[in-house]
Amino acid sequence: MGPQVDPVTPDSKIPPRTDVVIVGGGIIGTSTALCLAERGVAVVLCEKGHIAGEQSSRNWGWCRKARRDPREIPLIIESMRLWQGMNERVEAETGFRQAGILFAAESEADLARYEAWLEQARLYQLDTRLISGAELEQIMPGTSKRWKAALWSPTDGRAEPQKAAPAIARAARRKGAVVLTDCAVRGLETQAGRVAAAVTERGRIACSTVVLAGGAWSRRFCRDLGLRLPQLKVRASVVRTAPLGGAPETALWTSAAAFRKRLDGGYTIANGHANVAPIVPDSFRFFRDFLPAIRMDWSSFHLRLDGRFLQEWREAKPVPLDRPSPYERVRVLDPLPDSRFTREALGGLARLFPAFAEARVVQEWAGLIDVTPDIVPVISPVETLPGFLIATGFSGHGFGIGPGAGRLVADLVTGDTPVVDPTPFRFSRFTDGSRPQPTSGI
Repeated sequence: MGPQVDPVTPDSKIPPRTDVVIVGGGIIGTSTALCLAERGVAVVLCEKGHIAGEQSSRNWGWCRKARRDPREIPLIIESMRLWQGMNERVEAETGFRQAGILFAAESEADLARYEAWLEQARLYQLDTRLISGAELEQIMPGTSKRWKAALWSPTDGRAEPQKAAPAIARAARRKGAVVLTDCAVRGLETQAGRVAAAVTERGRIACSTVVLAGGAWSRRFCRDLGLRLPQLKVRASVVRTAPLGGAPETALWTSAAAFRKRLDGGYTIANGHANVAPIVPDSFRFFRDFLPAIRMDWSSFHLRLDGRFLQEWREAKPVPLDRPSPYERVRVLDPLPDSRFTREALGGLARLFPAFAEARVVQEWAGLIDVTPDIVPVISPVETLPGFLIATGFSGHGFGIGPGAGRLVADLVTGDTPVVDPTPFRFSRFTDGSRPQPTSGI
């Protein structure tokens, strides 16, 4: 069972018409809704389950600039600016704290990667740097291991995934957005080659623009529109502990484990180097797209053949818009956690920090991350379908970057000057011969 998410009281009536419909109530969808509502745009957010029911409440809660793909750095800079004032903006606690994030350099290869990343990031004048010796021991006290060095970002931080998107959704409602839960969008209607309406399970909403922020469901939604979005899913598992004294305040990543302190005094803990990739029909369709990513980091991929293959095979056939869709049959993706990886992480932390030997696990869950071939999101209009925009494929980096992504989507919808150059996130990069692939050195 997934984590307990702060509730959001939805609107009861579905409006017949609006300017913008947003599909998906995670951190990207809610951030977009808030930005648009603040600009006076009529917006309806439709979530098939509950707000932040899937990966937006199941992630680590990290908000980081360190080790970002350089293509994402301008957007995370804007996101961190927005996170700093988020509690005041939404008039609620999102859990955001600037407590710093540390990436351990456990080998010469790690050190070389971090140095290469710093060289690429130098243009943006970040405060991230390599530290070692006494300074490292002061920032990360109580460990039994001495690392060669660490990549340290003092202004990076954390927020609470179970609180943030719900708080943003409630703020969007106060600003005039309509928030609908248990309301799946089955598909779109078009007129003269452009978006005319979103068809939901509760009725039709006429609109000029639809933003797809559907996370792991986005590939399915695009396929029904005849659009090829190369996207796969990766399963990630975490545990939550009871409040724990004596453990570090700063978040840490190592190859064996990663952790960050929670607002309640407990810790969110995960394996820092394990990704389970369920084998599904799309694994074969997109094999060539994802081959560069697999070659670059093969050791992090754990392929699994499980029930998702048959489930996605059965759901592949398009469903008429007047019939129940797969989005209604599965309101919330709630995969079983991979306990072996989380147990290994806990054991590794107990060896690194004596304080974690006393950790008591109170919950464990998993989520499905939406991944693109180059590990960079799509934040883009679709040229072949005017009025349709995609904001998906955040590849496990979406929570921290969510507020900035929401602002960029709002800029693209309204025609305002984009807060950052959207070119790296264009949908057409998968068809224009660019051959997108991950950036090495991160």
